Amino acid sequence: MNQKENEPAVSTSFDRDGFVVFPQFVTGEALVDLLENVQRFIQDIVPQLEDKYVFYEEKNVPSSLKQVQHMEKHDPWFHHFFHTGRFREVAEMLLHGPVVPKNMQYFNKPPRIGRPTPPHQDGFYFMLNPCEAVTMWFALEEVDEDNGCVRYVKGSHKQGMREHTRTQTLGFSQGIVDYPGEADRENELPLPANAGDLLVHDSLTIHRADGNQSLCRTRQALGFIYYSDRAREDVQAHSEYQKKLTEEMRASGKI
Repeated sequence: MNQKENEPAVSTSFDRDGFVVFPQFVTGEALVDLLENVQRFIQDIVPQLEDKYVFYEEKNVPSSLKQVQHMEKHDPWFHHFFHTGRFREVAEMLLHGPVVPKNMQYFNKPPRIGRPTPPHQDGFYFMLNPCEAVTMWFALEEVDEDNGCVRYVKGSHKQGMREHTRTQTLGFSQGIVDYPGEADRENELPLPANAGDLLVHDSLTIHRADGNQSLCRTRQALGFIYYSDRAREDVQAHSEYQKKLTEEMRASGKI
């Protein structure tokens, strides 16, 4: 069964669960090429970026690189990769129409010091009406419960937006206040992945990740955010929030 024939089943699964998994979404030479470009970006581009785009677990320690925002703005290869091709096509399929590419990110949890990602809903940050968007999480290497795989709460996207509050986790400034409730515990699923696997979740799906407990393994991934073109962003509120957050992080010495 080809991808086009399988689209109805994939969309049904996504609409039901709030997430879907595409095993071996990128393989072979295409995966090798992507991994090489990620390393090139980290080596050549990251040292030139403003601090508001780059987060480290330990400031001024390059090996503790945690997150890079908007890769597509800083490198033509990633701009093309993000705006064209299969990732965007999947977003259009799951959102049932045209999409707006918003952000391509690099994520890592360095061994021993990679901190937990608090439970949250991406839509809280996006400030959209209607809240129609997807986040893609693409594994660059093997990820399991030891080094901090993603955990989804199945069906949580159907329950609306939960209350969030500030956290101390760099790169994830908000977390759900009353997590976990009984339904969260019953429906949370860990999603281990191999290099080339793609996880996609709805902007209202609750998700989190543990810290990296491994002594030597990183946990590298790429994130892709696409909004439905039906969604309208509160641009002013979002800009003001990001500006205030950046100022607070600089004042506290986190960036």
